[in-house]
Amino acid sequence: FGSHLAGCVPEKPKRSALNQLTRTLLRKYDCGVRPVHNWTNPTTVYIDLILQSVLDVDGKTQSITTSIWYRQIWTDEFLVWDPEEFDGVSEISLSSDAIWIPDVILSEFVDEGKSPPIPYVYVNSSGSVKNYRPMQVVLACSLEMYAFPFDKQNCSLTFRSWLHSVKEIDLALWRSAEAIANDKREFMNDGEWELLSIPSHYWQFHQDDTDYAHIQFTVLIRRRPLLYVVGLLIPSIFLMLVDVISFYLPLNSGTRIVFKISILLGYTVFRVNLTDEMPATAVRTPLIGVFFVVCMALLMLSLIKSILVVKLLHHSEKEVRQMSVSACLLDKYGSAGHVFNDSALTSIGTLDNINPCGEYELEPSLEGDLLSLNELQDTPSGLEWLHRELVSLRLALSQEDSESLGQADWLALCSKLDCFLFRLYLLVLALYAGTLMMLWASWSFA
Repeated sequence: FGSHLAGCVPEKPKRSALNQLTRTLLRKYDCGVRPVHNWTNPTTVYIDLILQSVLDVDGKTQSITTSIWYRQIWTDEFLVWDPEEFDGVSEISLSSDAIWIPDVILSEFVDEGKSPPIPYVYVNSSGSVKNYRPMQVVLACSLEMYAFPFDKQNCSLTFRSWLHSVKEIDLALWRSAEAIANDKREFMNDGEWELLSIPSHYWQFHQDDTDYAHIQFTVLIRRRPLLYVVGLLIPSIFLMLVDVISFYLPLNSGTRIVFKISILLGYTVFRVNLTDEMPATAVRTPLIGVFFVVCMALLMLSLIKSILVVKLLHHSEKEVRQMSVSACLLDKYGSAGHVFNDSALTSIGTLDNINPCGEYELEPSLEGDLLSLNELQDTPSGLEWLHRELVSLRLALSQEDSESLGQADWLALCSKLDCFLFRLYLLVLALYAGTLMMLWASWSFA
């Protein structure tokens, strides 16, 4: 009966090979001790890096946010087993908190970002430990924004051991430097930034009679400028062209100044709305910021020039004659053969007070009419009154003709001044635009 009960008891299940292997490896394992049998042998940590994307470039804080695939490989001499003893298991995953992990850090590290936690590492039967994990890191980087939006950035990722010297932990590249530099297969190449290359090199830093191993990856990226050219530069250039075309509006139409004020107001609103598109930097103003300021200054200069010319256009002849510069210009550039007659400044009601010997001379025909008019004033009659009225009408028409000739001469002078200032404005604008185009073209194709 007893043997019958013993046969009915279920057999105790055996532990799995993975469970036995894990217990065997970690039974006497000390995660605080560097895993070498001979303490004089350094532990070589192989490092590999694949850049996945550039998430943000902040010129104000001088930092860059990147997403990378980071790989560490080293040999743990305490995690070695024979696969035949454990059902052929040659690789196992272990908790990263249960084994020794090298203290390799990023020197430019600022913030960890939103990296997903990976709590396990892979270990094979020869003791090779593979620590693969995605990382989103915020790195300190010296950003040069002067050439925005045609800028290139050069940021470094320097891996080093925080405490151990090269005699304890040494670093090495898992792949060749050429393979890492040209590896773009995982990079998201449809964003704002274009990956150029990732050169890398190994070097040692000497401090306090001790050498520390470093591996530096240099991320070379270039901004794609199309978005900013279409959204910032082209609208600004269009507004400047409209301002240049506005010089062809007539001087005496009265609409040029209103039109230029509207352009200046529109440009101001355009700049305010696009403030967030400009990179914020406290060190050096980007050239595109200088471009916008100079464009606004040129618009203001154009408006001031138009106001000056219109003001001169509406001066009376007496005021012009009192201005020495204007008098010289009028004498030099006025219409040849026309003299501003005194009758243009004298009313018909004061004909008796006209001084023929004054500063200005009258035409001979008008002078004879005035003499005859003065002679007939003593003996008025119907015929004489009619003659007097005809002479007065002729003088009035002559006054209108002389005023028209004076206005035409002054308008011609103001037009010549406006043309000269317009050409000077075009020269300054062309020199400035040419300099900027040469700089941006050299940066874009460099």
